[in-house]
Amino acid sequence: MRHTLPLAPQFYVTAPQPCPYLEGRLERKLFTALQGESAEKLNDSLSKQGFRRSQNVLYRPSCTDCAACMSARISVEAFAPSKSQKRTLRRNDHLARRATSPWATDEQYDLFRSYLESRHAEGGMADMDVFEFAAMIEETPIRSRVVEYTDRTEGSLTAVCLTDVLDDGLSMVYSFYKPELPRQSLGTYMILDHIEIAREAGLPFVYLGYWVPGSPKMGYKAKFAGLEVYRGGRWVPMRDPDDYDAEHHPLSTDPIAEQVANISLPDISPKRR
Repeated sequence: MRHTLPLAPQFYVTAPQPCPYLEGRLERKLFTALQGESAEKLNDSLSKQGFRRSQNVLYRPSCTDCAACMSARISVEAFAPSKSQKRTLRRNDHLARRATSPWATDEQYDLFRSYLESRHAEGGMADMDVFEFAAMIEETPIRSRVVEYTDRTEGSLTAVCLTDVLDDGLSMVYSFYKPELPRQSLGTYMILDHIEIAREAGLPFVYLGYWVPGSPKMGYKAKFAGLEVYRGGRWVPMRDPDDYDAEHHPLSTDPIAEQVANISLPDISPKRR
């Protein structure tokens, strides 16, 4: 018997679990598998609708009584660096960028472990071993790159970002860096450099993941000019961050069936031969 993948993506919902961004709340995700010949087309389409990729899965928050998380992206055309961001660029002008195929290395994993132990020792990735790390980097059915930043003087790996190339921008899937260099603001620097990469490639956006009002972990994203958030089914320029609140109400989120019905899917019908 011959088995084939369903033409239309199937959507599922995770069980509630503690929210990593807002204390005392529960998170739930709407997700679908990313597989088959149409993976890139599906990733491009759903990324524009607030979804994010994790290995072979696309997901977005779908919490029962909270709608705080908003997908965020930077408009390359609207972006202009602040004085502080210009200083960050100058402080890191000794770093050399190299984009490679998504292949995990021991040096990357050592840096990843150092970063987690310093910054996210209690997080969900804290127990990730070398095999799980390799899966995070390498299990991608779409066009992805590992962007490495190396100190030109010492030759040491300083920062890494796993980046997806979309049809309208770059999506920064996950980044990590030397935690002992806080003055260099390496997280900010990698975003600034990705804006430049997107500009050079003629891509209009850099996708940053989620911005969550009320979460100190996400505050840095609001400091970028040209930031847009996905809210109410569309991308809108971000207002003053203080104008947003962490919505918490049983009617904040549409029912799952309504959410799925409102997702716009690309044409993934098989090509005729």
